[in-house]
Parts: sequence; structure tokens; C-alpha cells
Amino acid sequence: MLLDVNDLKIAFATHTGSVPAVNGLSFAIERGESVGIVGESGSGKSQTVLALMGLLADNARVSGSAKLAGEHDETPSIELLNARSRVLRAVRGARIAMIFQDPMTALNPHLRISTQMTELLAAHRGMKRRQAMDYAVEMMEAVRIPEAARRVKYYPHQFSGGMRQRVMIAMALSCEPELLIADEPTTALDVTVQDEILDVIGDLRERTNTALLLITHDLGVVAGNCSRAIVMRGGDLVEQGAIEQVFESPRADYTRNLLAAIPRLEG
Repeated sequence: MLLDVNDLKIAFATHTGSVPAVNGLSFAIERGESVGIVGESGSGKSQTVLALMGLLADNARVSGSAKLAGEHDETPSIELLNARSRVLRAVRGARIAMIFQDPMTALNPHLRISTQMTELLAAHRGMKRRQAMDYAVEMMEAVRIPEAARRVKYYPHQFSGGMRQRVMIAMALSCEPELLIADEPTTALDVTVQDEILDVIGDLRERTNTALLLITHDLGVVAGNCSRAIVMRGGDLVEQGAIEQVFESPRADYTRNLLAAIPRLEG
């Protein structure tokens, strides 16, 4: 077991009282497994993964448990929820990486891509600058960015939306994390580019045996890229199971309604 989340609860303190966002969510991810969390906007999908990364707003109140397995069999697991900053800094990037929905807010607009990638590799993999630069180009080639050796020196604004997302994937996977969290990674992209981005993620995951936690509202994306699905609504777990079970014989009315809402070519 790579990640074991048990009874995760998230609420936000406001001037009118506590606002719940996630209500006792439990799930687990095995090493190399691909799991999709699906649900409408406001269902608690993104808050769940931000809690795992320690990136929730200051007014968030979190309880429950989220244990990340030790790097080796003999090392103890790490509790991620409410962990100290130094613990989370050691985990983020190196063992758990995240692709955000909007790469323009995740990339530093004032720094070249080469600077951002080499600093990441120096911090988490101890690479010297020349070695880090060579590896950054290699990763950009792996995500199918043409003329990578030249374009690695670009600033984020010099890339299209799809190419910026490829840069984010390259950065996220450059430290060969054990878990990749992708939060709506293709929402702002057209359908053709969306398929290409998902193919890139799949190819690199296969190469590194990285587990995937994919957050999306798109059932088709989950069906095509995950082995297991978690369905959420209003902060609650509706159901979870293998893709075949959830899509072919869903237990919950809400899941059946979600599936029925997908446009179909026939009839």
C-alpha cells in the first residue's frame, strides 16, 4: 500500500461558522495504481488532494489520517495530515508530485523553464547544474516538446497552454515520484491536446511505475486512464470500485445519473 487515507474530514472556519468540504473520506492507492476521483464542482475533489499536499488555506481544519508508506519496507509510514513543514517539503516533489489545473499559476512567470527545472532537480535529486540541465532537456523531450534544447530556455508565457501543461508534467515526473496527483490537468485544453497530454502522462507513468491520482469531472477521462474510480458528491463518498463495476453496474443513483448525463452519438 502506497497511500492509505482514512476518515478524512475538511472544514473551513468562516465568520458565519464552520463550512464542511469533505466528510469522512477513506480510500487507498497501491504502488503503480491509477485511481480517479470524479464528481461535480464543489464535491471536495480538489480539497482532498490539497490536504494531502499540505496546501489548504489557513482557515482549513483537517482531521483523519493519510499515511504515505515508507520509502523502504523497514522505514515507518509518514502521516501527511497536519504534518510539519519540513516533513511536507521532503515529500513534495520527491515522493508526491502534483500537476495543477492552470500551469500559468503553478509556473513562475519571471524565471526561465531551465531555471525552474534545474532548481527542482538540485533540491530533490542533488544534481549539479550541468547534469540537471541535460536531464531537464531529456524530460522535455519525453513529454514531446519539439526543439527541447532551445525551448527549455523559454519563459512560461512563450509556450501555448498545451505546451505549458507538458512542462508541468516534465517537472512533476522529473524526480520520479511514487505518486502523481493530477488535478483537472486537461480542463482548459481542447479535446485533441487533452488526449495528447493524457498519453504523455500514461507513457511516463509506465516507464517509472508511478501511481496516479487523477481528479476530474470527466467520466470519460477516468474510464480511459484509471483502473479504479471514486465518486464524490457534496464532500461525501458516493461509491468506489473497479472501473468496470462503477461504469457498468453502479450501486448509487447519483453515479447512474452522472453516467446518464454523458452525451452519446447513438440515439
